[in-house]
Amino acid sequence: MVEDIRRNEEAGNDDEGQGRADAAGRRDLAVRAAVEQGLLTEAAPVVALLDVAGVRASAAALHAAFAAVTAPGTRVLHAFAVKAAPLVPVLRLLHAEGIGAEVASPGELGLARAAGIRPDRTVLDSPAKTPAELREALALGIAVNADNPQELTRLDALLHSAPTGSPIGLRVNPQTGSGSIGALSTATATSKFGVALRDEGARAWVVQAFLDRPWLTRLHAHSGSQGVPLALMAEGVRTVHELAEEINAAAGRQQVDTIDIGGGLPVNFSSDDETPTHAEYAQLLKSTVPGLFDGRYGLVTEFGRSLLAKHGTVLARVEYAKSAGGRAVAVTHAGVQIATRTVYNPESWPLRIAAYDAKGRPKDGPDVAQDIAGPACFAGDVLATGRPLPLLEQGDLVAALDTGAYYFANHYAYNSLARPGVHGFTTPGTDTTTHGVRFATVRAPQTVAEIVAESGGGHPDALVRD
Repeated sequence: MVEDIRRNEEAGNDDEGQGRADAAGRRDLAVRAAVEQGLLTEAAPVVALLDVAGVRASAAALHAAFAAVTAPGTRVLHAFAVKAAPLVPVLRLLHAEGIGAEVASPGELGLARAAGIRPDRTVLDSPAKTPAELREALALGIAVNADNPQELTRLDALLHSAPTGSPIGLRVNPQTGSGSIGALSTATATSKFGVALRDEGARAWVVQAFLDRPWLTRLHAHSGSQGVPLALMAEGVRTVHELAEEINAAAGRQQVDTIDIGGGLPVNFSSDDETPTHAEYAQLLKSTVPGLFDGRYGLVTEFGRSLLAKHGTVLARVEYAKSAGGRAVAVTHAGVQIATRTVYNPESWPLRIAAYDAKGRPKDGPDVAQDIAGPACFAGDVLATGRPLPLLEQGDLVAALDTGAYYFANHYAYNSLARPGVHGFTTPGTDTTTHGVRFATVRAPQTVAEIVAESGGGHPDALVRD
């Protein structure tokens, strides 16, 4: 995919960025082109689109943000949180833009390796690593962040039997508090992640654990993501930096040489504005924890949602338009199977919806309050309730915006609904027609045969044999 996209961009835009339409303009072009090029069909009435130029711009902005605050020569690894988009071509694109991988399962590690991401640019995090996972990571030389004392004991035994070149760290929970979404706040008093630093005796135990293990050279903390304010995230980083300084003072040398600050930059889901930015967060960290950036510590980041969310669009056909209780209802093919969090927790995960006509042009007309419903067989499968939009009709299109992270890549197989096709797109630099829009398949639409196969179709008699 990366090679195809590079060729498309070179053919359509000799001076990348010059005269390029803004993100909304690129999106509108891509929607129209998706209709004209037949990406939406009766068999595939929902499709996911990823703006490659937008992803590249986000990667460049992340690099620039931390380059602006770190001392020259500082080792910085930006490792993408694979869970946000577990798609090999997407990881390959990010790899081409200098981004590594943060993985939390054998599956995610397999995806990162398939994308060509080197072990020395990969970080393994997980609160439940098996011995087999640890052995594989250590054999490959992948950085490992241990989650708890029992995992450290397991690592003691593994390292005794097989030395490794893997950098090894310990995750701590700074216990600095919760954001507005409890399920995504990982620095609460009772978070399941890491060593709870403010529990009685925990800090002293951590210091001694490092003194007892010269190979333990990293500290890791991640305070949460969506709903966590930047100041709270920065406070968590300040806490782990202070702990690193304490460990190094106790060791009489710089044993902790790298601090993994996690990711978690929240995303604005209310407009096209990309805010907060990586630059704003980096500058806040610089003012809150200046010692982190003086060149003594290597840095690892693990951003996910903030790199991709604004660059994804889920496009679906309106199969039927009707009314209920006096309110218009557009029944579409985008619902809980794609926007699981939005459907089950709409207050925390509202999505913007854009309306297009059947030809993929932005829909005109007065706003009418209407529900945007999904295809699943339960009443709550609604992407938006009473949303003011131009009145949608049968055959029109709806676009769920800001869905580049988690939404179209983390499928929920309710009603055995198929995973949608995912396509990266590039647009020409100056042409405002759809001629130069190019699509590259990231993932083909799932077929019914594939659904049957993964649902035991190859063993139909398994439960009825004598």
